Amino acid sequence: MPNVLSFPGAGGVVSRPGLFGQLGASARVTVVSAPPGSGKTILLRSWVGQPGLAECAAWVPVGRYERDPQRFWLSVLGALRRTAPGSALVGELTAAPDLDGWTIVERLLKDLAPLEDRIWLVIDDVHELGSAEARSQLELLIMRAPPELRFALATRHDLRLGLHRLRLEGELTEIRAVDLRFTETEARELLQAAGVKLAERTLAMLYERTEGWAAGLRLAALSLAGHPDPERFAAEFSGSERTVAEYLLAEVLERQSEQVRRLLLHTSVLERVNGELANLLTGDDGGQRILQELEETNAFVMALDAARSWFRYHHLFADLLRLELRRTAPGEVAALHQVAAVWHARHGFPIEAVRHAQAGQDWGLAGRLLADHWPSLVLNGQAATVHALLAGFPAEARAADAELAAVIAADESTRGSLETAERYLGLAERGSASVPDGRRGQVQILLGVVRLQVARQHGNVAAVAEEARRLQAVAEAPDTTQPVWGAGEPALGEELRGLALINLGITELWAARLEVAEGHLEQGVVLARRMGRPFLEFTGLAHQATIEIFRSSRRAAERGRQVVELAQRHGWTEEPPACAAYMALGAALVWQGRVEEAEPWVQRAERTVRAEAEPAAALAVHYLRGLLELTRGRDADALTAFRAAERLTGHLAASHYLVIVTRAMLIHALVRLGDTERAEQALASLEKHDSDRAEIRIAAAMLRLAQDDPQGATTALAPVLDGSAALGRRTWLVEAFVLEAIAWDALGDAGAAERALESALDLAEPDGALSYFLLQPAPGLFERHARHRTAHAALLAEILSVLAGSKPAPTPTGPQPPLEPLTDSEIRVLRYLPTNLSTPEIANELYVSSNTVKTHIRNLYAKLGTHRRAEAVARARTLGLLAPSAHRR
Repeated sequence: MPNVLSFPGAGGVVSRPGLFGQLGASARVTVVSAPPGSGKTILLRSWVGQPGLAECAAWVPVGRYERDPQRFWLSVLGALRRTAPGSALVGELTAAPDLDGWTIVERLLKDLAPLEDRIWLVIDDVHELGSAEARSQLELLIMRAPPELRFALATRHDLRLGLHRLRLEGELTEIRAVDLRFTETEARELLQAAGVKLAERTLAMLYERTEGWAAGLRLAALSLAGHPDPERFAAEFSGSERTVAEYLLAEVLERQSEQVRRLLLHTSVLERVNGELANLLTGDDGGQRILQELEETNAFVMALDAARSWFRYHHLFADLLRLELRRTAPGEVAALHQVAAVWHARHGFPIEAVRHAQAGQDWGLAGRLLADHWPSLVLNGQAATVHALLAGFPAEARAADAELAAVIAADESTRGSLETAERYLGLAERGSASVPDGRRGQVQILLGVVRLQVARQHGNVAAVAEEARRLQAVAEAPDTTQPVWGAGEPALGEELRGLALINLGITELWAARLEVAEGHLEQGVVLARRMGRPFLEFTGLAHQATIEIFRSSRRAAERGRQVVELAQRHGWTEEPPACAAYMALGAALVWQGRVEEAEPWVQRAERTVRAEAEPAAALAVHYLRGLLELTRGRDADALTAFRAAERLTGHLAASHYLVIVTRAMLIHALVRLGDTERAEQALASLEKHDSDRAEIRIAAAMLRLAQDDPQGATTALAPVLDGSAALGRRTWLVEAFVLEAIAWDALGDAGAAERALESALDLAEPDGALSYFLLQPAPGLFERHARHRTAHAALLAEILSVLAGSKPAPTPTGPQPPLEPLTDSEIRVLRYLPTNLSTPEIANELYVSSNTVKTHIRNLYAKLGTHRRAEAVARARTLGLLAPSAHRR
């Protein structure tokens, strides 16, 4: 089959092998940059439709005003998966609230690193990519892609993608408007394919007037078919971009019936149209038939699906129709948008609904729509779209509309801006009285969920519990059981209730109220499953695995692995809830003394936690890192981790369980380092109700033993062992009995020491919890006990074996994590380090100063323990922070 360029508006095809040759050139990137109507899209579609190309070309059209990086990258990933080579390499990925475009790009680079067969990634209308972050991510993918991944980009204007570097390297092919202009021979072929025959002089005149512009020739072919006087037409026709509007309106629009003209003008406010929408906006019947007839007669209307139910207008045609509508009926534009908004909301297209309401400047409608659909949009992974939609509201609407203010508070809370969230929450609460009665219950649920979410982020159990009780009463009210717009989606009250239950369960978990937490999480998981909200279900399951840390290391590891498998299946391994599963796995392995196996899971937790939005989770990760280092004998590193955790306690309520255990372990680390004076000071600084907690008493007993006061140790431990001291994790009793055994041994009571040690072994045996014996090593005592009658000879032998091999502390065989977790800004800079960009060039790409980039690079070197750029890149790859290197062939 010859290389041809199809013109659905002209009734035939034109062979353009020269352009196809440029598209298939050896350069890694081809840019087709030209104004609208130049034939960019149709050229690319015809090219990828060739035999041998269709199965290895990923086609990605960028929607108008696309500002959601996640949605764009999921479409890229899906298109790559549909290619023959990509289907075997690119893993599946499901939308999620916090899924980051940078993460998707890194994942794509990893998946495609072994690519051997050519894939073309064709992105049409790149200029519509309104997110600067997504453009930076696309640039990163282009710069670091494996050699067999090639790019073809169609755009109306040049983009800031760093392509000048590729031009210098000879890796860039550029096809511009002058290249797309038809030759006179091609113009003749186009007209002949449309059934139009012109005299050479007339053809030359027409070609001169159109200057070879594809849209002009296409328009001419449409009109010349059956024209009574082709000579006069050619003499009068101007196919330049300056006059095409006049032609379209005079020759295309005016030649239609009044019904068709009305349909075209009224539906021009839409990005896509179907028969039902057309009928609604025009007040007529027969919209579907008219649209299908317009497509059949090539009147700049294109079907979007095989059933020919949805259509769109050529972009140039749509722009001109909108101009004409504003000129002839400016008073109707806002009303058309408002009608379209309600239709889209009722038919399950909330994003389009909000955009139409905004375009119609009906801010109240737009705010109500966004409030109604906020839960489903966020749970479907479209938080960035919500954020972009919120930016489309004027300041006065944001402050005056209680429902909108509540959504802004939720958005800011999700993004970790808790102060801003609380400010808008206050605005929403003060304005809620003005909300109409029919919506007040629904708004109260939304406000309650936001309050609950903010309280959870602070770890305020009392506030969360109070809000949960209030929510339950409101959510069960009759007026909140169904969505306002009736789109057949889960009830709004159910979605918000699911969010509330999961939030409440997480908060109760970190308050060590395990049974209550488990009940709420289980209810939330069941509800999420019933509603078809897999990410909410995943979040609940991940924290259910965390509950098991308090009960059984073996069950925690088992549940953690199940959740990790679920994350891998959906592509959520870098999402914040996965951090809970990694912590469950890492903690279980640390408790069992398997520190080298725990290391990679702790690293994954460090990589996925979002400290700004989840200070409690970040504190838990630091705590886990400290526990691991303490168990492996690196006391100074453990102290660093516990101090990092301590700094985060200020963000949490005092009732948060991790606040207490962090202070207890900080004392542990100080005692292990021999700094008993500071350990004593830390102990003395605690409030009475905190110092009476079991975890603190255990730390105090350890301190007393270090001060040669075994009697003081037994006094500190007595309330722990008799059950009168509050205890979060029952397995802490293992350490309490080990310390009790050491104290009685020091006091010369061998019988009491043996009984205490046997009790510790009784508790540790079911889970193989070795860590407490490693944290409080007493090999002499353990060896003597092994020689006496014990029900745990195998466990004791294992403990002694580990202790014998742990001095001096083993040198780690796996990669060690950064000394401190990397910030989001540092990670963004890190992703540019494998490129050839200089520091000023990186600053230019990230829209920051060179000094800022230099500061981030210094921090990266310090945290990664490196001194040069290449070393930092190598270490980051070892840690899995960067994709493997793509070796150019």
